[in-house]
Amino acid sequence: MAVISEDHIEQVVIQEFIDLGYQYINGADISPDGLFQEREYHEVVLKSRLQKAIAQLNPTIPADAQEEAFRKVLRSDSPNLFQNNYHFHKYLTDGIDIEYRKGDRIAGDKVWLIDYTHPENNEFLVINQFTIIEGNVNKRPDIILFINGLPLVVIELKNASDENATLKSAFQQLQTYKQAIPGLFQYNALLIASDGWDALYGSLTAPRQFFVP
Repeated sequence: MAVISEDHIEQVVIQEFIDLGYQYINGADISPDGLFQEREYHEVVLKSRLQKAIAQLNPTIPADAQEEAFRKVLRSDSPNLFQNNYHFHKYLTDGIDIEYRKGDRIAGDKVWLIDYTHPENNEFLVINQFTIIEGNVNKRPDIILFINGLPLVVIELKNASDENATLKSAFQQLQTYKQAIPGLFQYNALLIASDGWDALYGSLTAPRQFFVP
């Protein structure tokens, strides 16, 4: 009888997202040691992809104002993870307020990070093997979903054939990640925990009882 491994479950999940239209990338390939380096180990945003998306989605905004919005996304204004996540959520849903000179006046406008009207204009990535080093701590969440270079969803998978691998242990692993690599979760919109058979989702601040199937 074939044994179901955590890697097998991971590949099944990745294929589900590929079927939904996501592009698959192995995180090792875009790491500092990879063939197609895009990031340093402490960086959780795929910066070149985000810059490209900002330019494409906001063509009427001057380049220096686009750059200002980009810098705002990368900045952490508070030592509190949840406060930073709240600020980013406002950027994600309401746009980023910017000002720039337009002729002889100062114009106010918004820079958008996601095209909600035409989803096909966004870039969707499913990535595994995405190693993050923060404060000398090395972690590698199972799967991260990126939209326009932003790590919006973290998925923790447990082995369905392991009786000790439960939804509770998957949830607890996500809590451990929040403590160890908070930089990733500044951008989080959704957490998913799975034991290989069932899955629950919830928000960054939600306790276990508020995660739902």
